[in-house]
Amino acid sequence: MNAHHPSPPDNQLLASLPPEVAAVLQPLIESVDLAAGTMLYEAGTVQRHVYFPVTAVVSLVSPLQDGACSEVAVVGREGVAGVCAFMGGGMALSSAVVQRPGLAWRMSARDIADLARDFEPVMQQLLRYTHALFTHMAQTSACHRHHALAPQLCRWLLQHLDRQVGCDLRITQERIAGMLGVRREGVTAAALQLQREGLISYSRGHIRVLDRQGLEQHSCECYGVVERAYEQLRSGSSAWPRPAAAPVRWQAGEGRRMGHLGAPWASAQASSATR
Repeated sequence: MNAHHPSPPDNQLLASLPPEVAAVLQPLIESVDLAAGTMLYEAGTVQRHVYFPVTAVVSLVSPLQDGACSEVAVVGREGVAGVCAFMGGGMALSSAVVQRPGLAWRMSARDIADLARDFEPVMQQLLRYTHALFTHMAQTSACHRHHALAPQLCRWLLQHLDRQVGCDLRITQERIAGMLGVRREGVTAAALQLQREGLISYSRGHIRVLDRQGLEQHSCECYGVVERAYEQLRSGSSAWPRPAAAPVRWQAGEGRRMGHLGAPWASAQASSATR
């Protein structure tokens, strides 16, 4: 995991924060490259950092004593991995594993807690995001208990697809089985069913979604419930960016991103607040 200061596309949660926070954030935040499979923090440990994904995708997983685990939520550029850091506890409730490699903004747990304490609008935005995330986690837990594997797989594919560019997922069936808490043979059968119906194509370690609309129709209602929670989060704030088909860099005239979230970022936020 390498730290540096390029000019990556935005994390939507960071972009929704008030303009006056930009100058405070500048010395506190850095960009990092996250490799697939990296454990950002483990359940039950004190969190040292929080991560705002940009192009990376992070799975939040609940581990068991026998070594098994299952995914309870997925975090992309809409949010942050590490909400316990500013909720007062400091101990991680779940583990965070990088599912898709890419860029993220990293901040120390102490700094995000101080920022939330000192700026009420920041705390409000973080709590609004946390509410959507908890809806995500609760619905995923219900999905694991009550729904057949094929609709679960559709829901899982859609949620990860929403947080990346393109229609291809680089992941093995064994890994998906671990995330869903089921046997690999079950995932194989469900994937073959979706492939026969023309919704996906699958080769070892590579899934391509061929029919996004069909996948939504075959998914259980949990996908819609979770998406409505995030849509409510976006629509409840004029500063919250709408989801884009792909992460984009801000260009001249719209506010340019810098290595740190400095004055150009603040100017862009100020202009968006007046629209």
